[in-house]
Amino acid sequence: RGEDDVVPAASLAKLMTAATVFKALSAGDVTLDTTYPVTEHAWRTGGAPSGTSTMFAALKSNVRVEDLIRGITVQFANDACIILGEGMTGSEAAFAERMTKEARALGLEKSTFANATGLPNPANKVTMREMVTLARHLETTYPQYMRYYLEPEFEWNKIKQRNRNPLLALNLGVTGFVTGFAEESGYSIVAAVNRDGKHLVL
Repeated sequence: RGEDDVVPAASLAKLMTAATVFKALSAGDVTLDTTYPVTEHAWRTGGAPSGTSTMFAALKSNVRVEDLIRGITVQFANDACIILGEGMTGSEAAFAERMTKEARALGLEKSTFANATGLPNPANKVTMREMVTLARHLETTYPQYMRYYLEPEFEWNKIKQRNRNPLLALNLGVTGFVTGFAEESGYSIVAAVNRDGKHLVL
């Protein structure tokens, strides 16, 4: 596909979820120690019962923002995305609207988000060029949070999971970010690499 073709967002949407959370942290609207509850919606849609990528946050528990960020960046956890979205804006739908608004503010004209996870929804759409732009924005605007993408593993609720970015273990100099899969378009990845004195985002 061409770099400007619109494709299903899948888990690449989590880049915008992270950007929205990092912006709130930088503005002081939330802190790493802020806690949010695990709702029935978050648990069923993105948690253990969902059969999707999850950090296994326990229903009706409370989770710190920093741990939710680790859930997103290490485990690509759908429950972590929903918990943050609901906690920050009151509903996942409201958070998705904020994600899309933030995308437009960054000059992303086509990328649109219907939920915080990228789980199947016709309105979840991105282009590869815009995802590279977003990844570069994350690196340059929020360098203090990029370390989370490099954590080799994260344990929550007594369940340890290795980082789901398959490139990290290959010692290529990869510094992030995320992979995705959609039935319609197959596998996708946004990655950043530092190698031989060069920096590449693809």
